[in-house]
Amino acid sequence: MKQSEALEILKMGKNVYLTGPAGSGKTHLLNEYIQFLKKNNVEVGVTASTGIAATHMNGVTIHSWAGIGIKDDLDEWELDSLLQKQYLAKRFGNTKVLIIDEVSMLHHYRLDLIDKVCRGFKQNDLPFGGIQTILSGDFFQLPPITRGTEEFCFINKSKVWKNMDLKVCYLEEQHRHECDTLTTLLNNIRQNKTGEEVLAPLRTRYRKDIEGITPTKLYTHNVDIDKINNHELDLIEGPLKVYGMVTKGRRKLVETLKKSCLAQEELRLKKGAVVMFIKNNPIKKYVNGTLGKVVGFDKMDFPIVEVRDGRKITVDPESWMIDEEGKVKAELKQIPLRLAWAITIHKSQGMSLDAAEIDLSKSFVAGMGYVALSRIRTFDGLRLMGLNKMALEINKEVLELDKDLVRLSEQIVKELEEMPREEKDENLKKFVEEVAESKVEKEPRISTYEITKILVDHKKTIPEMAEDRGLTKDTIIKHLEELKKSGEKIDLEYLKKDFDKKRLTKILEAFKKSGDTKLTPVKEILGDDFGYDEIKVGRLFFDK
Repeated sequence: MKQSEALEILKMGKNVYLTGPAGSGKTHLLNEYIQFLKKNNVEVGVTASTGIAATHMNGVTIHSWAGIGIKDDLDEWELDSLLQKQYLAKRFGNTKVLIIDEVSMLHHYRLDLIDKVCRGFKQNDLPFGGIQTILSGDFFQLPPITRGTEEFCFINKSKVWKNMDLKVCYLEEQHRHECDTLTTLLNNIRQNKTGEEVLAPLRTRYRKDIEGITPTKLYTHNVDIDKINNHELDLIEGPLKVYGMVTKGRRKLVETLKKSCLAQEELRLKKGAVVMFIKNNPIKKYVNGTLGKVVGFDKMDFPIVEVRDGRKITVDPESWMIDEEGKVKAELKQIPLRLAWAITIHKSQGMSLDAAEIDLSKSFVAGMGYVALSRIRTFDGLRLMGLNKMALEINKEVLELDKDLVRLSEQIVKELEEMPREEKDENLKKFVEEVAESKVEKEPRISTYEITKILVDHKKTIPEMAEDRGLTKDTIIKHLEELKKSGEKIDLEYLKKDFDKKRLTKILEAFKKSGDTKLTPVKEILGDDFGYDEIKVGRLFFDK
């Protein structure tokens, strides 16, 4: 599929899985779609599974955006507590499109959790609460790191994946790699052809010097990364600054915090050190993954880091914490930096490098070789330090899944070709109008409510009103609720004829038991047999 074809599908408001080989332009396409949405005043959540990937689109991690942090699941009380946070309620209320990049590194159960949170805030049973959701990534990239005996499943094994009516957009054009040798080599690895057609060209780059540029070092294990970074730091002359981590709270929770973030117990820095930020700070405008160099220290001995755009940032200690019901259970404080002469292959995903020194001799998971080699723009930019058998292997499940994705994408292309231009334009217009209408409805306009009231006076059903006005049923329900709140004399009794009496009785009893008109507690009482839309209609007949 071409980028132009994928962009058309995105603009129709479809849920999309955007995929393709490294360098096929996934991030470029997403940025183009983001610009289109902003131009049309459509609120979009720009996220990724990792901090580095998020920086390519000026976004944040999906964990931060959704408010789930390091949690793997939320019980009903934790979810209800999350739903009370006003800044999140505002964020979800405004968001009409959600982008999640590098989804190969997202656990299947986390995607289901994000879906659960979206449905809770939107009070809508559709996948992700009705938000258009674009999942972008490549299953040939590395999966997330698992803990202990934890078994990993890709996001296609999540519950929500099956219910999203995803349109698969498999990009085929190559935009990053400027070398046919590298493109051919990577395509061979994707097709599980790792004989001489791959090994022969790789031998020509074994310990090969690269002139004119210092290559970024990509290694498989953190212990090697730390060794390289510490060695580079020791080569710099000048005073050493050491920053110790400060912690408080229950020991087990503190240990969990340490494992879930990149903060070091002891951070060593000197002027001239290459560093990477490991936390988001919207005020100082840096994010997890921002690269820079230490250019000095302030009066408090805090490091001053110059980033690539020339800005100089004084870096104060940041906090990582676990809180429950507003109470801090564990916290650690540290300067949010790490040395970055070398990084792990896991952390390199989403990067595009002019040159890289890559050691694959300790590869321990299928796909490592493909990820590392796909980071470089040209074959001449490779210095290969080592290779083992595992490095070039590809997950067998991924190979089979990829065939299905290619087939589904080809099917979408065919459907798009057969769709008349008028229908494409109408779909685009309808999507933009729907999301723009939702945004306008936050500021009640009496004229639009009066029109809905006239339809009520004519005994129109909710679906009929939605069709007549070209609005969603959810918007019509909001109109009816606002009319009731305003004290307007409005008779909705006729709507009960389309409602199952027993189910309506259960809904009203649940509202009475809850003692409030909030949907989430009532949904918890009624269970999965009742949807948010049905409960919303039932609420029209509930009087405190």
